[in-house]
Amino acid sequence: MNQAATFTPSQEDDVAVLLAAAPGIATLTGLIAIDPRTLIPAARVDYLAALERQTSWLQAAMQRAIVAVAGIEATIADGPFGGVDESEREDVSSALRLSAGTAQMRIDVARTLVNHLPQTCSALATGEISPAHATVIAKETASAIRDGLSEFAVFSIEERAISYAEFHTPSQVAQQVRTAIAKFAPETFEEVVERARDSRRVSCYNDIDGLSTVVAILPAEDAQTVMKAIEAFIVRSDRTDSSSANAPTTAKDSRSADMKRADALTAIAGFALASKLEDVVLHRRPITINVTIDLPTLLGLSENPGQLAGYGAIPASVARALASDGKWRRFITDPQTGVLLDYGRQTYEPPQGLIDFLIARDRTCRFPGCRRSAALSDLDHAQSWEDGGTTSLDNLGALCRRHHQLKTHGGWKIESRADGSCTWTSPLGKIYQTPVRSILEGS
Repeated sequence: MNQAATFTPSQEDDVAVLLAAAPGIATLTGLIAIDPRTLIPAARVDYLAALERQTSWLQAAMQRAIVAVAGIEATIADGPFGGVDESEREDVSSALRLSAGTAQMRIDVARTLVNHLPQTCSALATGEISPAHATVIAKETASAIRDGLSEFAVFSIEERAISYAEFHTPSQVAQQVRTAIAKFAPETFEEVVERARDSRRVSCYNDIDGLSTVVAILPAEDAQTVMKAIEAFIVRSDRTDSSSANAPTTAKDSRSADMKRADALTAIAGFALASKLEDVVLHRRPITINVTIDLPTLLGLSENPGQLAGYGAIPASVARALASDGKWRRFITDPQTGVLLDYGRQTYEPPQGLIDFLIARDRTCRFPGCRRSAALSDLDHAQSWEDGGTTSLDNLGALCRRHHQLKTHGGWKIESRADGSCTWTSPLGKIYQTPVRSILEGS
């Protein structure tokens, strides 16, 4: 008589089940009973992701608890020495061992979530989004909600942000929310940005150990000009150093990226006092500020926000002003999704048009979560040229130097598509998606 084989579930199977299970006490108890160090490497990643979902569930309960302590609405003391949430803030700060400012921020976020963002609260409680994602959604929508943004607009913005969060970091979600708010309330967005421009300033503060801190509060387009100039100066310096690398007196540059930026800013300012900085070419282009604006907005028929590369949404009036002084390049986009479709020419070798198109399409490095500008990244063949890879839209994309090296030497694999989306496979076999980036959304 044949006996059926007995199947014994492994700890790795248990982790897979717990990762898919709804967050809660039972799921958390099952996870705590497992020592992640006993798992195979791939299962350890699943275990980490499962714990993050539990953190989201607990944070959803935390938001309700904070509102229970601080109240649904802010309170204002009667006396001249009291302020908003004076007593409630002290309760929260004392109980959680937080500064008063941090406690107030936690209260404001909790009230926004509980009072106005039910979808976000639900997604947080079920582990669909992280606490960091929920926090940025609340922070970015709070002022618009106070200014009277309609319930329909809040619902739509919230729904899109939760969906966007599946494949994007909190900072990327924040940019997406800003863009969505600018579309729903362009007049308010214009007014806020215009008021903020009046607060631009540069300050210098003396620190210890012979250092000082220079703080520049600038309009977004001006800040991008400054950073582009710094990065371009570093590129020129690195090229100069590499050209003299064989000289016996040349020492290896051990400076960090931050140190190089600081030194570049000082050098640029010094040159400005005595001479004019030479043009620096990146990907065959001199220093440029890229602004994306749709045709109806450019013509004054719509007020959709523009997109400033490296920053995100800017008011239509600012985008039009920048565009009036700029040199134009034609890109064709899908009218519904904003995905770039064509760069206007076809050729075997990568022409300037293809380079411009790839930088505009990707905007940043295509590794999940990386924000390094595409203009300062490598244009990499997903399938290497040596292995038969073509120089084409579906095989080329922006990768910063670190993630380029990770792909080439670190065991990571990439499957690339012509719309700029790609699928990454880690050395442990875990799959990560980088979705299509609409040209109308933030980076």
